Amino acid sequence: MIKNTNSTADKDYILAVESSVTGRSWVARPAEHRVIQAIAQNYDLPEIVARVIAGRGIGIDETQIFLNPTVKETLPDPSQFKDMDKGCARIADAIMRSEKIAVFGDYDVDGATSSALFKRFFKAIGQDVTVYIPDRMNEGYGPNKKAMLELKAAGHKLVITVDCGIVSFDPLKTASEAGLDVIVVDHHQAEAKLPDAVAVINPNRLDEEPGFGQLAAVGVSFLTIVGINRELRNRGWYQEKGLSEPNIIQWLDLVALGTICDVVPLVGLNRSLVSQGLKIMAERRNVGLKALSDVAGISEAPGTYHAGFMLGPRVNAGGRVGRSEAGSILLSTEDDQEAARISHELNTYNAERQAIEAMVLEDAMAQVQNKIGVGGLVPPVIIAANVGWHPGVIGIVAGRLKDHFNRPTIVIAIDEYGEAKGSARSIMGVDIGAAITAARQAEILSAGGGHSMAAGLSMRSERIEELDQFLRHRLGANVDEAMTSLSLKLDGVLSLGAVNAELVQLLDSIGPYGQGNAAPRFAFSDVFLSYVNIVGKDHVKCTFKGGDGTTVKAMAFRSADKPLGQLLIESRGKKIKVAGTIRNNHWNGQISAEIFIEDAAI
Repeated sequence: MIKNTNSTADKDYILAVESSVTGRSWVARPAEHRVIQAIAQNYDLPEIVARVIAGRGIGIDETQIFLNPTVKETLPDPSQFKDMDKGCARIADAIMRSEKIAVFGDYDVDGATSSALFKRFFKAIGQDVTVYIPDRMNEGYGPNKKAMLELKAAGHKLVITVDCGIVSFDPLKTASEAGLDVIVVDHHQAEAKLPDAVAVINPNRLDEEPGFGQLAAVGVSFLTIVGINRELRNRGWYQEKGLSEPNIIQWLDLVALGTICDVVPLVGLNRSLVSQGLKIMAERRNVGLKALSDVAGISEAPGTYHAGFMLGPRVNAGGRVGRSEAGSILLSTEDDQEAARISHELNTYNAERQAIEAMVLEDAMAQVQNKIGVGGLVPPVIIAANVGWHPGVIGIVAGRLKDHFNRPTIVIAIDEYGEAKGSARSIMGVDIGAAITAARQAEILSAGGGHSMAAGLSMRSERIEELDQFLRHRLGANVDEAMTSLSLKLDGVLSLGAVNAELVQLLDSIGPYGQGNAAPRFAFSDVFLSYVNIVGKDHVKCTFKGGDGTTVKAMAFRSADKPLGQLLIESRGKKIKVAGTIRNNHWNGQISAEIFIEDAAI
C-alpha cells in the first residue's frame, strides 16, 4: 500500500529523513491531490500511477499524450529548424546527381546510431554512402583536416557530419577551401560563430527558437532524414525512379538507443521517439541489435535499462578500446554472420574496457582522495589527470567519480608529448558544457565543447592547474547552490508487501523513464535486513523482511566502499529506512520484483 506522506510532524521530509547516509533529504515530488484524483478518475488509473504522473508535472489535459506518446503528435515540421531546408535540398541534389556522399560520425552510441541511420536511409533508396568514423586514439573527436582532404581526394562531393562538427572551425574551413561541401547535423552547444558549411542543422544554435535543444544527435538526424525524404517526394524523384518511399519509422529502434545512451531528457519528442523505438526494438528487426541482444543475454522486451546498461556499453566499447567503426557497421548491417561476428567482437572489447576502466578508476580515486585528505573539503570541481591513462575510458571514470563525490568531474589522459584529452561529467544544475566552451574561448583549451551534463576537451598538460582555477571560479557558486538544494525526490512510501511484479509492470506501462523523466522512486520504512552480502566486486545484495513476513531482494550497485554500502553491511539484523526504484528480474522463466537501493537512513 502507499502511505500518506503529508504529515507536518516530519517537517515535510519523507519518513523524517532530513539528511540520509548520502547527505540528502527525502522529499515528496510535488503533486496536487486534486490533480492526482482527477487523473485517476478520468483515466481509470490506480492512485499510485496517477501520483507518479502528476509528480512529473503532467496536468489533466496532458495525461492522454503522456500515457500514449506518439511520434505523429510530437514530431515538429523539420523546416522550422535553421538551414534544414537548405541542407535537405543540397543532399537531394547530391542524390539526384549521383554524387559521392560521406557521413562523418562520432564513435559513441549517439554517433554510431546517427551514422547507421543515414546508412540505412541511403541504402533503402538505392544509394551508396561512405561512413567515416575517426579513430579515437589517432584522430580524436570530430572532423579533422586530414580526413576531410582524404574524403575529397577519394571523390566525395558532400560530407554530412553527425554528432560532431559544430565547433570544428578549422577542419571545415579546410574542407570548404578544398571544394568539399559539408552539412553539419549536430546537437552540441553552439557558439555565435558557426563553422564554414553549406548548412548547420542544430537545435542548439544560438539563433534557434527554443524547444528542441534536448534532442540527441540521432534525433536531429531522424528529423533531417524526414526532411530529405519529403524533399525527394516533392521533386517527384521516387516516382521518376519507380521507387517506394522508405518506411522511416522502422528505424526508430536506432533513435531510441542513441537517445537513451546520450542521457538526454526523456521528455516531449524524445519520450515519443524512445517509447515507439523500444517497441520496434522488441520486434528484433535490426539484425545487429538482435545479435548484440543475444550476446548481452537479453531475453525480455528491452527497456531503457537494457539499452543504457547492456547494449550501449557494448556499442561504445568499439570506440573506446577497439575499432571505432564497429558499432556503426553492426547497426547498419543486414548480414546475420557479420552481425554475430561484430557482436562477439564488441563483447570482448567491452570486457577489456571494464578491466582498463577499473585500473584507471582506482588510480584516479586514490589521486582525488589524496588531494582532499582525511576530513578535507571536497572542491567544487574535481580534476584527475595522469600520463598513460587510456582516453577511451576517461568519460566513464569521470562519471564514476562524479557519482562518488557528487561534484562536476573532469578526468584527463596525458600522452608522452604532454597532449591532454579530457572528459567531463556534471551534476544537475551545473552546466559543464558552457564552462568548457568558455575555457576554450579563453584559450586555456585547444578544443572543447559539449552539453550541460557532459563535455570533452583537448589541451596542453601544463595548463591543467589553470583550468582547475578557471572552473572553480566560474562554477563555484553554481555548485554551492546545487549542493544546498540536494534532495532525493520520492513518489511516496511503499510497504514491502506492495512490491510485486504486477506493480512494476503497471509503473513500466507509463514509461519510458530516464534523464528528465526519472523512474518512480519510493521510500520503505523500517525494513529488516535479514541478509546482506557483497557480490561481484563492489555490489551489495540484500534481503529485506517486512512486518507482515514479506521478503524482497534488493541491490545497491557499486556501493560496497561507499557510505551507503557500509551502512547496509553494518545494519545486518537491524531495521533501517531505504529508498530506491523497483524493477522486475527475469530468471529461469520466473519474474520477481526487486528494489534497487539508492539511499538509506537509520
